[in-house]
Amino acid sequence: MDNFTDIQNLLKSDLKNTDKVLIKRLSSNVALINQMSSYIINAGGKRLRPLLLLLCARATNYKGNHHHLMAVVIELIHTATLLHDDIVDESNTRRGKDTANEVWGNAASVLVGDFLYSRAFEMMVEPDSMRIMQILSKTTNSIAEGEVLQLLNCQNSELSEAEYFNVIERKTACLFQAATQIGAILSNADEKQELALKDYGLHLGNAFQIIDDVLDYESDAQTMGKEVGDDLAEGKTTLPMICALSRTLGQEHELLKNAIDNADNSKINEVIKILNSVNAFEYTRDKAQESADLAKKSLDPLEESDYKNALILLCDLSLQRKS
Repeated sequence: MDNFTDIQNLLKSDLKNTDKVLIKRLSSNVALINQMSSYIINAGGKRLRPLLLLLCARATNYKGNHHHLMAVVIELIHTATLLHDDIVDESNTRRGKDTANEVWGNAASVLVGDFLYSRAFEMMVEPDSMRIMQILSKTTNSIAEGEVLQLLNCQNSELSEAEYFNVIERKTACLFQAATQIGAILSNADEKQELALKDYGLHLGNAFQIIDDVLDYESDAQTMGKEVGDDLAEGKTTLPMICALSRTLGQEHELLKNAIDNADNSKINEVIKILNSVNAFEYTRDKAQESADLAKKSLDPLEESDYKNALILLCDLSLQRKS
């Protein structure tokens, strides 16, 4: 097993059944909801979070069918957050396509995001597991808190690394964590294995988001499907910038500080040059590597299997990705 396609092939049947559930459960007698849901779900993306749930269920020997349903719940929650994110960030492209708010406007996008959330909650009761409902209700609350924290931290060049991690754990990593933990709960895995997968999801989610924040500066618009320096244009202080601000003085420091405080990416090339000169990207990638290593280590209590190997491989792939 060497790449993401190999992992998808390992779960070929599960992914096919998950897609069937997704199409069926997105159906609504309101035409606009069908139209927008179809557009969003088919907009690309690897569907990593539902894949994680399926892998964790299989890695702990799950034999039932609720993993397809819960994988869809995770994907609906994630998609709803993307819809609302794009409105807040005033984004007009995602994965190289027009965002839903660009095509249908903010009002329709907010309401369809609400539909996706409510459909997810409608579905999550079906396994009849109070623990799963508790985890997902807490997770959606944490995501909302993370988004509000990120909003409050916009144009704040004083943001600390600890505050940054607090935001990404709530905004991104907690949904990874919910997906991996629920996979274990469905299998009735023992407490040691459940905690192992819970920790794995948190650390992998952190690594994934840290690399995302590097790619916002390092990648190109064609690969990323959005403009380079979008985070800076939105006044977001991410880890590369936090590192660079701590390593610069004088004019360079002022340039970075003003770029964040004024949400100004007009000098993006100069910013990237400074980030490179102080090894901010190298520092940030090292932090992502630390999180990925913790994720791998978390898997020690799991029995050896192709599914466990796939979870380990995902740690490496999350660090290597270009988009």
